[in-house]
Amino acid sequence: MVGSTTIVLHAPHERVIHSVKEVWQLATEPGFLIYMCIVVVVVCILIFYCAPRYGTTYLVIYVGICSLTGSITVMSVKAVSIAMKLTLEGNNQFIYFQTWFFTIIVIGCCLLQINYLNKALDTFNTAVVSPIYYVMFTSFTIFASIIMFKEWDTQDASQIATEVCGFITILSGTFLLHKTKDMGNRPIESPVFVSTPQNVSSHSGT
Repeated sequence: MVGSTTIVLHAPHERVIHSVKEVWQLATEPGFLIYMCIVVVVVCILIFYCAPRYGTTYLVIYVGICSLTGSITVMSVKAVSIAMKLTLEGNNQFIYFQTWFFTIIVIGCCLLQINYLNKALDTFNTAVVSPIYYVMFTSFTIFASIIMFKEWDTQDASQIATEVCGFITILSGTFLLHKTKDMGNRPIESPVFVSTPQNVSSHSGT
């Protein structure tokens, strides 16, 4: 609660968007296009090279795929939600191809996230997957939002530092909560980034 309250009190004002075309303009600026290209390249490497070889050993591979695609999903969902809001207000946004493009991105990224998140949960301890996924997903989403919407342009260094401290507080609390939740039921702690022997043996048996 302390971290969330800190971020809410010092959060930047949300940028007013008047149409999906405005979101499209933000999404096609050089900064966000570079971020998109980096995400696509990294995700392809993780899916086609790293996952088949090391996916059942290192948690960050599956979670990295989910988190990177998740940051794109959130940006696209924001565009679709703006389109739906404006359409309900009488300004139809579904006549523009940009709205349907963002919708396709949302569906595709969500399916990809669900697939690899399920793989991570099947392979690794849920108490370890949850905080790592939360940290990576939130970090990449905030980073993507900063690049695309430039919502921190009007803030000074002290406000940004306060928000970063609040964010670190949330991540630390979440990690400690999940690490200590089932401590009494687990005789041996498993490494954070490596699958547990129980899970590996169960998969090899199947």
